[in-house]
Formats: sequence, structure tokens, C-alpha cells
Amino acid sequence: MSHPHRPRRGSIAYSPRVRARSEIPRVRAWPMKKEPKLLGFAGYKAGMTHIIMIDDVPNSLTAGMEVSIPVTILEAPPMRAAGIRIYDSTAYGAHTIAEAWTTELDKELNRTITVPKKNDLSAALARIDQLINDGVAKDLRIIMYTLPDKVTGIPKKKPEIMENNIGGTDLKARFEYAKTLLGKTINISDVFNNGDTIDVLAITTGKGTQGPVKRWGIQLQKSKHSRAGSVRQIGTLGPWHPSHVSWRVPQLGQTGYHQRTEFNKRIMQIGKDGKTVTPEGGFLNYGIVRNDYVVIKGSVPGPVKRLVRIRPAIRSKRQLPAPEITYLSTESKQG
Repeated sequence: MSHPHRPRRGSIAYSPRVRARSEIPRVRAWPMKKEPKLLGFAGYKAGMTHIIMIDDVPNSLTAGMEVSIPVTILEAPPMRAAGIRIYDSTAYGAHTIAEAWTTELDKELNRTITVPKKNDLSAALARIDQLINDGVAKDLRIIMYTLPDKVTGIPKKKPEIMENNIGGTDLKARFEYAKTLLGKTINISDVFNNGDTIDVLAITTGKGTQGPVKRWGIQLQKSKHSRAGSVRQIGTLGPWHPSHVSWRVPQLGQTGYHQRTEFNKRIMQIGKDGKTVTPEGGFLNYGIVRNDYVVIKGSVPGPVKRLVRIRPAIRSKRQLPAPEITYLSTESKQG
């Protein structure tokens, strides 16, 4: 409920607030690029720290001065390209019409999907090429999976499999580029650079079933107004007629474990040796970062050890150069 002199409490922008179907975020939109290039990668959230850098934002009040910035560390071990999938555009959305899988798949991938035993890669690629030449294929994606068995902070052997897009306007050129990636191991430095503006997608921290005060941020009732004895409930569900409860009425339900996208984050640093950014004693509830890492400005949704997907910024207005970092804190976070 709202009032001319009192805005409503709690945003209804993200509704319905239901549990995410998968812990792997789903990317529904990709930026437009002219040249063929891989547009997605994934990492695991290790924790947060802070850096001191030279402020390079134009017209900033602290331009040219040292500023302290909170950052999130993601461990980004290599990923492997498993296959190519093409789509046809129908009235009901994109429809898979053909795919080609590499013969060089890790045995751990059987933990996630059933790997085809009979795989004629050359015939599958020839069929995809024919469908593209005939104009039947409308879009293309590359299938990639993580290698979590090489991540010491993630206690899992089951790879996460996902689709990533390839930039470009010519479908034939995108297909030729995808064939060069098929079966190869890809690093985070092959996709992104220092200073790039990105979007991050992750599943937020789950909090189970919560009441309307925590879930929607409504105000506590005065004790005199709460006739039922609870000050943490809403005053009314609405009128008797029509006998229908609007979805705008704040009620209890699932809180957290929602997919969220944060736009226009900035990559501060990409490195090879994660031990150089690991605090003394390791990250809390994570441990030591031993693989490639990426330092992202600000916070990232979700708890530690959660998968975070990265794509080039889809709403970016400016591109800043690589930042000049003078200090990165490795002080212990155990206290």
C-alpha cells in the first residue's frame, strides 16, 4: 500500500521472488560485437578485500589521488569448450536443430550429463555448415564446462555446463571461430582484460522462508495497532470485494536464492597466481586461491564458493583503461 506522503516500503521490481531453478545463472541477453569473440566466462567467488588505486575516473573529485576501493576476488580456473549448438528461430523461441561435440571430453563430465558414446564430429560439423549455408540456422552457441576438480576451494568434482555466446554479425564467421575453440582449454585472460566493464550474474544467498518485514522491508506495526499480537505482520490483505489478494500485497515466502544481474562492474586485475591475492590464513570459508583469479570492483551476489558468470557489459557507456593499483590488502580476514 502507498500514500501520497509515504512511499511504499520494499521494492516490487523483482517479482515473483521464487527460488532459482539452477545454481548456474542463465544469460538471456548478450552484447552486440562486430568481430567473432567469446563473450562469456565463469568463476567461483572466494571473498572480498580492498585495494588502493589511482582514481582514473574523469571529472572525479579525487581524480589522480589514491582511493581505497572494496573488491571481490573470483577464482577463475580454465574452462573447456565441449560443443557447438545452433538454433532456429520459431514462434515459440529458439529451437535446437543441430549440435556437434568434441571427442576430447573429460571423464568427469559424465557426472553432469550423459556423454554420447558414438560421436562423429566431422559429420556433425558438416551438417551444421550445410544448415548455415542453407539459411536454416539463425543463431549459434558454444557449450563450455568448468573444471572444478582443479579448484582447491570448491569441494566438488561435478563440472558445471553452460552455453556462451560468440560475438559477430556473420554466422558463418562465428561458426569458423567456434571450431577453433572446440576441445580446447580457455583461460579468463583469453576473454577479458584489465579495466574491462562487465556484467556479473549469480544466485543470491538463500535465506529460506521469511516474513514480510525481512522479505519486503515493511514497517513494524505499533503494538497498539497489532490486534493479533504480532507486530511483524501486515495490517490488511486488501478489501473483501473483490475477494482476491493482489500480488502487490507483501507476504511471507521464499527469500534469497534468486538470480540477479549486476551491471557495469569493472575488472581491476587478472592474474595467474592466486596465492598473491589470498589473505593470510586464506579466505574465510573458502581457503587459498591457487588458479587464475580476477579482481572485480565492488561486491558480487551470492555466498563464497558460488559460481559467478561474467559477460561484457551490455549497457556500458564508457571504457576505462587498466587501473593503476598501488596496494592490495592480504591481511587476515579470520578475525
